[in-house]
Formats: sequence, C-alpha cells, structure tokens
Amino acid sequence: MLNGSYFQPPGGHTKEMLTLLTGMSSCYYPRIYIVANTDNMSAEKIKNFEKENKYEFEKIPRSREVHQSWSSTVITTFKSVLFSFPLVFRHKPQLILCNGPGTCIPICLAAFLLKVVGFQDVSVIYIESICRVETLSLSAKILYYFADQILVQWKQLQKKYPRTLYLGRLV
Repeated sequence: MLNGSYFQPPGGHTKEMLTLLTGMSSCYYPRIYIVANTDNMSAEKIKNFEKENKYEFEKIPRSREVHQSWSSTVITTFKSVLFSFPLVFRHKPQLILCNGPGTCIPICLAAFLLKVVGFQDVSVIYIESICRVETLSLSAKILYYFADQILVQWKQLQKKYPRTLYLGRLV
C-alpha cells in the first residue's frame, strides 16, 4: 500500500486481467485479446499466460499515447474506433471483459453501437482497477452510461457512483 492506495506497476492492467481470468471456467474459450499495437509487454504476458489454451490476439491503434495532447486524442481515438468495428463484427463476442486504459474504449463503443443498431448483442463489463479508490478512471467515466456493468473494488466508489457494482477485491 502506498498512501492508502494500491501501487500498480507498468503493465498492471494486463496483470490484473490475467489474474481475473485465472479463475474463469473453460466456457470462456476461445478468448480474443485486444491490445494496443504498441503494447508489446502485454502481448508477451498474454502469450505466456495462454501457453496451452486456444486464443486469438488482435491489435488496434492506441487511442492515446502517453503525453499526447488531448486535442489530437480525438483523431487517434476515432481511428481506433474505425479499426474496432470490423473486429467486433467479425468475432461476434458474447462478452467483452475489460479493465484497461483507453484501448478498451474503441472496442466498447463499437460493440455498443452495433448493439444499438441491432447487429449483435454483446455484454460489456468493465472492471475498475484496484488502484482506483476515490474516483473512477477516465475509461470508467466514459463507459459509465454505455457498459452493461462496471465493477468496482472499493465500497466508497460504489457509493459515489451508484450505477457501479461493488464486489470487493477481485485481484
């Protein structure tokens, strides 16, 4: 613990997700992992995690690079959304389970829009990081009204954001 919050090292979102997936049953296969095209660390972690299992791996352009200006983020996020539509449409997932930073936003928006127009029905569950104690992350705030469920790991977050579901510590 660091000042009352959990310190998450680089690559922490991927580690959290893989820890969650460890407890999931085999009915959640095949899995399709989607990461930013510049995220080689996560790609390697996933390959090591799924050694014996059937999975697919997709990359999309990153919505926002570290230190990228907010105004240019609109353009790069739009590009990521355009890449996400064919992925979601082709794979036709029943569930999108995400916890990451901006990379998950384009996939979730594509799934939501395809759901709204009736092309496919997909559930989107966003799991807020354990390190988010006082406020939701920007990704969670964006998905707050679009995701089917947002899971939080701190009771005070659920009290502050009533559309979330508090499950306690997941990882």
